[in-house]
Order: sequence, then structure tokens, then C-alpha cells
Amino acid sequence: MSDIVTAGILVIGDEILSGRTKDKNIGFIAEYLTNIGIDLKEVRVVSDDEAEIIAALDALRHRYNYVFTTGGIGPTHDDITADSIAKAFGVGIDHHPEVVARFKERFQGAGELNEARLRMARTPEGADLIPNRMSGAPGIRIGNVHMMAGVPHIAAQMLDALTGTLEGGAPLLSETVGGWIKESEVADILREVERTHDGCQIGSYPFFRDGEVGANFVIRSTDPDALRSCIDTLCEALGEAGFDFTPGGV
Repeated sequence: MSDIVTAGILVIGDEILSGRTKDKNIGFIAEYLTNIGIDLKEVRVVSDDEAEIIAALDALRHRYNYVFTTGGIGPTHDDITADSIAKAFGVGIDHHPEVVARFKERFQGAGELNEARLRMARTPEGADLIPNRMSGAPGIRIGNVHMMAGVPHIAAQMLDALTGTLEGGAPLLSETVGGWIKESEVADILREVERTHDGCQIGSYPFFRDGEVGANFVIRSTDPDALRSCIDTLCEALGEAGFDFTPGGV
């Protein structure tokens, strides 16, 4: 892969869009990917609608190196992520014998292994399984798509199970410079410093504390030398303009 490896996240579920459930997966997935050198570029949230899932999935999987989906892999009729992924890849879907065997061992009481539970054993043809030590219902990996649970602690465990299987690029490094500075007063400085430092991005994050306005400026790059040069130039420019600043942020 190139020095920059990219990813997108597809969050699936009417409950997310309605506000009944607050998403907790995006943050830890983003942090995990950043730590292994994968640049998260886009997050989409779609309803439990097959056409919408397929359209979003196709857009993301053709644009980025990796795609991670969360939600829609449970036992009820509206859990249609696996079916949608199968249709997106143009393959069939059937009960995975390894998962069925695992379920038979896990659910041994009369009526425990019902049709609803067996829905969670259905996987697209050619897909690999992502282990799930929590409930036994696995995630799915097919092509560059990784299908994971929507329940945060299960999704986190599935993501951990992928450790060592994802190829990252150059890790994204970051440094912060902050101060009791109104960002509108330094917008031109930020723009010019970023323009003259290829491979660096500067994000401005204002805050309001104790009745005063300030901002932290986060400089990001995969090149440590470029990052240091950008920081030094920004600090010099702020100082020359008469602004007090704090390396590391406020």
C-alpha cells in the first residue's frame, strides 16, 4: 500500500438516526485506526434500508482502502447488513457451518437455537469470520469491508480481533499550539503557514473559558520533519504578530 492508507465507516441503524441510540463506535474506531497509521476520511450514517446500505457501501469501498460497518447484524428482521453486503458484492448468502456448529454447542436447550439466532450465522459467500468472544455471533470480512456489531463493547472486541490483519501507512503525527487568541485574528497566519508546508494540515479549535475566548491550533502530518518546520513557522508568525502562545495547547 502507499504511505497513506484510508478508511471509511458506515454506521447502520434507524435507532442512530432517530436519536434513540447514541453512537459510541466512531470515536474508538477512529482512534484505533489513527494509532496504526490508517487515515479515517469519511463517516456515513444510513437507515436500515437495503438500497441505502448498498449505495453507501459501494461508494465507500471503492474510494478507500478499508471500510468498517457497525450495526444491523442481530437476529431480527430489520438486521439486514449481511444481506446488503452480499448483494453489494454480487454473491449469495448462507449459514456458515462453523458458526452453526458453534451455536449448536452454545445453545443446547430446547428451542434455544431458533431461526432468529440462526440468522446471525448467515454470511456472504467467500467471506471470512471476525471472532466474537462476547456473544459468539461473528463479524464478517469480505474484500476490504469489515462488518462489525453495533453494540459498542462487542464492536470493540471485534476490532481488537483484527489487530495484525490491517496494513497501516505512515502514522499521522500531531502537535498543538494554543493561546487566548481569537481565531478570526489569526486566520490569515494559519492559512499562509499551511500553504507553505506541503503535507501539513492545521486545524483551529476555538474555546470559551472563564469569560475569555481562545483557540488551540492542531498541526498534523505524517512527516515529522515537515511537522516540526510547520510548528516552528507558526510559533514564529504568532510571536511576530504579538500573540502570546503556549506550545502543547491551552
